[in-house]
Amino acid sequence: MILKILQEPHKILRETAREIKPEEIKSRSIQDLLKDMSETLGVIDIGVGLAAPQVGKPLRIFLVSEEAKAAKTPRDRISGKKRNWKHLFFINPKIIRISKEKELLPEGCLSVDKLYGQIGRAKKLVVEALNEEGKKFRRSASGLFAQVIQHETDHLNGILFIDKAKNLKRLDEKTENGDEKN
Repeated sequence: MILKILQEPHKILRETAREIKPEEIKSRSIQDLLKDMSETLGVIDIGVGLAAPQVGKPLRIFLVSEEAKAAKTPRDRISGKKRNWKHLFFINPKIIRISKEKELLPEGCLSVDKLYGQIGRAKKLVVEALNEEGKKFRRSASGLFAQVIQHETDHLNGILFIDKAKNLKRLDEKTENGDEKN
């Protein structure tokens, strides 16, 4: 089932999401939520990550498209072609190591429609989480993959990218010669 993406200022987007008990992961309700989140992300051309609070569930779950691993920067992924990317599930994620080196990156959000800005994100990180089967894993990430993990982790803590972004702009703003700014 395709889920509705909540928009700012919906109150769930500002809540701290609750952890999932490991025994809950295999429950029908959590498995259905994971499946529905994956289907939802699969039909959205512009998204590479989705957190449970964005679909109205204040739970510590997010998923990331493998497309984020394949692309090094957000611009690399703008290909115009939607492929059937696999989704990686992160349940009760914890960023356990993060690089001091940061990069100012362009960012937007499915829950803050048509706004984008620049945000300082760590270039590399290590995250620990449970997968869709309840198995613990550790994964290192860099580039766009690290950026998306940080963005989605913020969602689980009630933080939106607009809280940290600089130079916020609307996607439909026009330049002086009439072209869209992107």
